[in-house]
Amino acid sequence: MTTNILKKLLVSLTLGFSLVAHGENISGRVVGISDGDTLIVLDTSNTQHKVRLAAIDAPEKAQAFGQRGKQKLSELCYGKTATINVVTTDRYGRSVGDVDCSGINANEAMVQSGFAWVYRKYDKWHEHLYALEDEARDARRGLWADSNPTAPWEWRKAKRDKVEV
Repeated sequence: MTTNILKKLLVSLTLGFSLVAHGENISGRVVGISDGDTLIVLDTSNTQHKVRLAAIDAPEKAQAFGQRGKQKLSELCYGKTATINVVTTDRYGRSVGDVDCSGINANEAMVQSGFAWVYRKYDKWHEHLYALEDEARDARRGLWADSNPTAPWEWRKAKRDKVEV
């Protein structure tokens, strides 16, 4: 087995998360917030699902605005009932989807609040988010208060490049 497959298997077995197929829905209570674009949902059968919000990318925890992004997603979703329309599964075994927390689209709310970018690499079927991002930038909300914020994908690349040197 390749290292990547072993990692996915280990994560799934260790954390007890289940893989959900594209197009399925997950419903349950949000029991954890990992960062500004990832949460944990406990469904009615007591299965935990680690869910990445589709088409957005929030600052990493160690990055500027990372903790505030996590706090914003927590305000939106923690302890609330969530419904996730799964669009795919990522390379880490997380369900990726559109997340509704008690009637609020968390993907849209994170971008509109200025605590996430539209993830340009994975924006298919989410082009409407660009208008929300523009609105947040124009209003200088959240990370847009910074005159030159660093997108998370650029920040991660810089960290990888630094390690490889």
